[in-house]
Amino acid sequence: MVAITPEIITAHQLTSAEYEKIVSLLGREPSYTELGIFSVMWSEHCSYKSSRLHLKKLPTRSKLVLQGPGENAGIIDIGDGWAIAFKIESHNHPSFIEPFQGAATGVGGILRDIFTMGARPIAVMDALRFGPLDDPRHGARNARIVEGVVGGIAHYGNCFGVPTVGGECVFEASYNGNPLVNVFALGVFRKGEVFYGKAVGVGNPVIYVGAKTGRDGIHGASMASAEFTEESKQKRPNVQVGDPFLEKLLLEACLEAMKTGAIVGIQDMGAAGLTSSSCEMGSRAGTGVEFDMQYVPQRETGMTPYEVMLSESQERMLLVAEKGREDEVFRVFHKWGLDAVTIGVVTDSGMLCVKDHGVVVAEIPNRALADEAPLYDRPHNVPPLRTAPMDGPEFASKGLAGDLEALISSADLCSKRWIWEQYDYMVRTNTLAGPGGDAAIVRIKETDTSIAMSLDGNGRYCYLSPREGTKLIIAECCRNLSTVGALPVAATNNLNFGNPERPEIMAQLVESIEGMAEACSFFETPITGGNVSLYNETLGDAIFPSPVIGMVGLMKTGTPTTINFKQAGRAVVLVGGLGTCDSVHFGGTQYVKQILKNLWGMPPLLDMDYEKRVQAAIRQIVVEGLAESAHDVSDGGLGVALAESAQTVGVQIDLDSDLRPEFLLFHEGPSRILISTEDVAAVQRIAAAHGVEAPRIGVTIGEWVEVSNRNSSLLRCSVSSLRELRETSLGRLLHAR
Repeated sequence: MVAITPEIITAHQLTSAEYEKIVSLLGREPSYTELGIFSVMWSEHCSYKSSRLHLKKLPTRSKLVLQGPGENAGIIDIGDGWAIAFKIESHNHPSFIEPFQGAATGVGGILRDIFTMGARPIAVMDALRFGPLDDPRHGARNARIVEGVVGGIAHYGNCFGVPTVGGECVFEASYNGNPLVNVFALGVFRKGEVFYGKAVGVGNPVIYVGAKTGRDGIHGASMASAEFTEESKQKRPNVQVGDPFLEKLLLEACLEAMKTGAIVGIQDMGAAGLTSSSCEMGSRAGTGVEFDMQYVPQRETGMTPYEVMLSESQERMLLVAEKGREDEVFRVFHKWGLDAVTIGVVTDSGMLCVKDHGVVVAEIPNRALADEAPLYDRPHNVPPLRTAPMDGPEFASKGLAGDLEALISSADLCSKRWIWEQYDYMVRTNTLAGPGGDAAIVRIKETDTSIAMSLDGNGRYCYLSPREGTKLIIAECCRNLSTVGALPVAATNNLNFGNPERPEIMAQLVESIEGMAEACSFFETPITGGNVSLYNETLGDAIFPSPVIGMVGLMKTGTPTTINFKQAGRAVVLVGGLGTCDSVHFGGTQYVKQILKNLWGMPPLLDMDYEKRVQAAIRQIVVEGLAESAHDVSDGGLGVALAESAQTVGVQIDLDSDLRPEFLLFHEGPSRILISTEDVAAVQRIAAAHGVEAPRIGVTIGEWVEVSNRNSSLLRCSVSSLRELRETSLGRLLHAR
């Protein structure tokens, strides 16, 4: 028997007040195993004790939402009897400590969230944040983390057999000691085939399936709920080890077993492992779960109940079957070479009762663990953390052509081909549009419906204004989907922030959530679930506030509209117009970051009503087949959008604006989409019907990107040189050390 001392309580990242609440809920002192169980379930990672109060502000319902927050994944109805499940999760802390396995198991975890609902995963995307590759002090380590993370994602996704169809990758100094690895997954199933994580039916058997339990990942959830220190690098035992081939077997076995009708509830063992899956299933159903440790398959000898309950070994699921039908489940899992064993039973006690060879080692009300964790209204009555001034320095370009070349060869804006060529993005043959475009598109076989997906974030904008920056992220996600002709219908979020116990950080989180709520309500894209990752800071230095949005849209299956100009002689139209800009709203742009090495002011101004009309206009233009190419204007502004569109065919642009050249070419004002078309009149007619500007700004030509303003030349670059810079820069930066 281990005596519970103040030092042990602190080591479990529990406060004295939290410990007193545990004693009150139990009516006694907890055992050591019970303390460990409470510590993981009440960790920030599992309980959202700092964010739950504010997450309630988010819109979560629509006529298409079948399942919102609270389950393993959100579900929406896509018509014709079909549904999709999707969610995003983070694996930030593990990916710093052990980049390959941290990222790999992040993919494995989110895939289990999807197929535990009964859906077959058909797409993965990732949002990655790293420290700069050219950082004098940390650049070599940052490069190793990049290579490890990308390798881990590729290994797990490719071996499992799910396409990684897109994502984003950004480099900022704030991520030097704390990279972000956010993974989005989407699966498809029939509406009537949904499974839930509920332990229903008193007397039904509780069955453990999948891999054996080991000592990897113990206290992984707690590790993800604390800041990094110098000692954090030694926490490799807290990082799980994944086996994608075994997870593939687990997927097929679960889906096959579900078809028997014998399974009444199922949940993956993710963060907090057997602890979270058992108590959450019981809490959702209002039942108890009782099991004995001696029946849990273990791959290491001498494991204590504490270790078994807190292990986060991968590729494991907990399910509840109808009593008397266990053998139907066993036959399926044994056919696939997997462990499947009854470890316990559903009770009417409402308790999580854990035994070890018949001796009770933990007995806790399920609701105390899953639903009664502390709820904090942490102070946020100070301005959100930012040190950037409102006004920028005087500056003048040394050459706009050189500026454009520097921008498109920067780590943020160059092609991420080096990354996505390591991914199999065509496996299962559903991918219509993969990496490199504004949105990925996968078709749903047996229907005429396709799903478009976009993943976006912008830490610079959110650092300058968490509320306005987050609204801009939502707008861009919706615009990306609209640019390929899809109607945005729902979203999932990953909220990556620093230490919520600091009021200026908590203010960032609250402002971001409130901005998200406002924008998602306006664009009619409810949040169906997501993830909160806090304490992302090292030695007191917090990351930029980094909300990431994964958005899904619905469209008819057809040949996708892509970003690249197809042939010379086509008119170029800027749907939404040139936009406006001033110095204050220029300070967060890629131009300021890459060329001026600075940061100031506020993010670009967003008019949500105009943005929504631009999106409606471009959807109609694309659906009617009027856009030969379409690309939204975002990071790097119009200049970068032109360079990205001119992959094989050039463009000649003549503008008419009073803006100074740097603003005109590189401001990042939203609500603008660059298209090439044969029918300018039809495009402008549709735009006008939506109250949207759509000036004809140029024509596609042979080998050059030429831009002038009022017949005064601003820049002239060859298509081949721009393409070479874009395609090769990331590999060069990674291997320059």
